[in-house]
Amino acid sequence: MADREEIVFAPLGGLGEIGMNAALYGFGPAKKRKWILVDCGVAFAGADMPGVDLILPDLSFIEKRREDLLGLIVTHAHEDHVGAIAALWPRLGCPVYATRFAAGLLATRRLAEPGAPKVPIHEVAQGGRLTLGPFEIEFVPMSHSIPESNLLAIRTAAGLVVHTGDWKLDPTPGLGRPTDVARLKQLGEEGVRALICDSTNILRDGESPSETQVAETLREKILAARGRVLVTTFASNVARLRAVCLAAQAAGRRVVLAGRAMERSLEVARECGYLDDVPELLSLESFSRLPADRILILATGSQGEARAAMARIVRGEHAVKLSPNDLVIFSSRTIPGNEREVNAIVNGLILQGVDVLTDRDALVHCSGHPRRGEVEKLYQWLRPQLAVPAHGEALHLQVHADFARKAGVKHVMVAHNGDMLALGPDAPAHLDQIPHGKLYHDGDLILSETEECFRERHRLAAAGIISIAFALTAKGDVAGVPDVTMFGLPRKTRDNRPMDEVVDRALFETLDSLPRARKRDIDAACNAVERAVRAAVAGVWGKKPHVHVLAIEV
Repeated sequence: MADREEIVFAPLGGLGEIGMNAALYGFGPAKKRKWILVDCGVAFAGADMPGVDLILPDLSFIEKRREDLLGLIVTHAHEDHVGAIAALWPRLGCPVYATRFAAGLLATRRLAEPGAPKVPIHEVAQGGRLTLGPFEIEFVPMSHSIPESNLLAIRTAAGLVVHTGDWKLDPTPGLGRPTDVARLKQLGEEGVRALICDSTNILRDGESPSETQVAETLREKILAARGRVLVTTFASNVARLRAVCLAAQAAGRRVVLAGRAMERSLEVARECGYLDDVPELLSLESFSRLPADRILILATGSQGEARAAMARIVRGEHAVKLSPNDLVIFSSRTIPGNEREVNAIVNGLILQGVDVLTDRDALVHCSGHPRRGEVEKLYQWLRPQLAVPAHGEALHLQVHADFARKAGVKHVMVAHNGDMLALGPDAPAHLDQIPHGKLYHDGDLILSETEECFRERHRLAAAGIISIAFALTAKGDVAGVPDVTMFGLPRKTRDNRPMDEVVDRALFETLDSLPRARKRDIDAACNAVERAVRAAVAGVWGKKPHVHVLAIEV
């Protein structure tokens, strides 16, 4: 029935990729639905997207319905869940709801940037509840690699839907509240119509190690070190940062911070009371005053970011200077796509004689996401009628779907960005596709992925460009000397001829051979030169460059 009240799920990001998480929930008749948006994150552009800084979800579907958008709910403060809020909130204009740590990190990071909007953020306590129109949303504490991560229990007249966000089962997370297993079991007793669940680690068997185990390993390695120790990890993993600081204290070392992102995370964590037992940390100015065996550096850049501390240290462009036999610990995993950049830093450190320790060598990192054993327990506790895998690439979603079926879930649906699913009260069903896609944060602009400039950059990267400018008189004679500039082309041909000679010859032969009448037609002259130069270069290179020709009449 067209006027049937139902709850629908419509992901705009995070289903089919890792990152860029954004999910809509709607309730009501098809033409009168009220909506909430859960998270609004970014993905990080790889080397295949030159010039692009961040990738954002296309929210055009809900932008057109912004008067029915009741709020944006933040599960936790990782960039892939909140990183797009500052850029896209002006298109939505709705209130934002988050826990204290997430609100604080948003305020000191994205919302503190020049020109950032004044976003109304309302704090909700872990374990608290929020009512927005037909939705009641409960924030259930879950362990993760950042404080105050939450599962959302979303209640409507059509039943209870559980959106896990990012989570794991860590009874000793080192900081903050552990996963509230008792509350999860109570939700299962209440009856869960649909479970939308994290799939990030579904390919791995067993259970993820605890942060406490990682803290013990880090303490052991730091106590045994003789020279300087540098630890790089994710700036938002406050439990890990705290563990390193306490290990440094036990080893008689002072901690020096290298990286603004860590400073912001630790500042917010201290305001929230998470670092009351951690001594004062030192600024970079203290580095040169401390002996090697009395210092520990906490540095950003574990993913190889060119402008972060680690890359600058390796390039010798940073106040932190390392020596042979100093120890660098990568207390992180390399995010897929960052392997080349991270390996370059590791190799650079080794060439300088620095000892490097990674998660391949010891338990110095653990994931914040659940492996199959943990997901199995969640299914046992919640017993959902419907399972929808989320937060993963196509392989993760498919494997998770098979897993859910074997776990006895009655209905399992694989969805991708842009799919709209009816979750209840009737039998689950795929509804229409909705507009979705990606936006690119390019300098100070936010551009559609369909912008021609991105395709042009790929073409320029593959074959370069030749820019030619010349002047013609009214009679069709060449005036002065043409100006030729080449970018991205080899300077020599196979037979060692200068490439600019090939270009010049094609240019002048074309202008000399053109009838005077055609040379008086500026557009015709430009087209002829463009075709001739492209063909000449292709003949000696095997690639067709872009040729830009500008002619004026004098």
